[in-house]
Amino acid sequence: MRVLQIIDSLDAGGAERMAVNFANALYEKIEFSGIVVTRNEGVLKSQLHKNVPYFYLNKRKTIDLKSIKVLKETIIQNKIEVLHAHGTSFFTVFLLKMVHFKIKIIYHEHYGNRALQSKFKNIPLIFCLLFFNKIVVVNHQVKDWFINVGFKKIILLSNFASFDENIVSETKLFGQDNKRIICLANLKNPKNHILLLKAFQSLNLKDENWSLHFVGKIFNNDYSKQISNFVDEFNLNDFVYLYDIKSDIKHILSQSTIGVLCSTNEGFPVTLLEYGLANLPVICSNVGFCGDIIINKQTGLLFENENVKDLSLNLKNLVSNMNLRKSISINLNEHILNNFSQEKTINDLIHVYNQ
Repeated sequence: MRVLQIIDSLDAGGAERMAVNFANALYEKIEFSGIVVTRNEGVLKSQLHKNVPYFYLNKRKTIDLKSIKVLKETIIQNKIEVLHAHGTSFFTVFLLKMVHFKIKIIYHEHYGNRALQSKFKNIPLIFCLLFFNKIVVVNHQVKDWFINVGFKKIILLSNFASFDENIVSETKLFGQDNKRIICLANLKNPKNHILLLKAFQSLNLKDENWSLHFVGKIFNNDYSKQISNFVDEFNLNDFVYLYDIKSDIKHILSQSTIGVLCSTNEGFPVTLLEYGLANLPVICSNVGFCGDIIINKQTGLLFENENVKDLSLNLKNLVSNMNLRKSISINLNEHILNNFSQEKTINDLIHVYNQ
């Protein structure tokens, strides 16, 4: 089996991380496992296995015939049988299909918000997918959405997380040890960082020397300005820290005490798996696939979407109860190892390829 992952960028994000994870994990399982990036190289490039073939198209416009030609040549030269397209790369892959019709294509939808969108808004995607062989989705809501718009070849596939042991541990978190709350998510919608800030402020956690740490890409837009303004307004500069994109996630999480994800919608957040692998107790909004990973009061604490009071109550419980933190972190780690392992997901994916 010879497979090529394709993604628009390698910036830090869920779809991007999974494209890298798949390319790396498949390397030792199949004859050929490579990855092609269409538009932007990013921080995740450094996490590719050194022996995974990497290709960069440097695509500069929506219809870039030169990049399509290079992609076709790459596929032919490497005898690729299956092209695994992630997220927004679907249009590039559709154009390729028009000039290289025999290539088998799998589309992987990581975007949880798709389930909330209308069929009309997604006409371009729906049309392109008519030429693809299978659709892989990350949760039941998205699967149902595709079925409702007329697709039948839908595969539900779990994400998995892994830490690159070769990444240099260099990020030092500010704040007091054993009192750090981490939110690992790019600063953009639908991650809802402001809700966590409001809960942190309402509990006066700074008075107990707790600190809040946001690790993720800062886009310097209205979203990040809203966060900065909140921090300034409530004098939280010595207790709330923004780190931008980082690669040494395992090292960062090892310094953290509680992991939080406040998204208003999600597909299958890899962040929750990373929290669990790092043995962190977790609080998460009950959206997308989150409830399958975080079983309330067993493997973590769930709060109702956008409900700051519910989030504050859960945060207060974890901050004040070390035994609770320990028990749910152990349960989450076991839950992830038993149900969302790399081995199981990759075997399932290879089965999809073989079909």
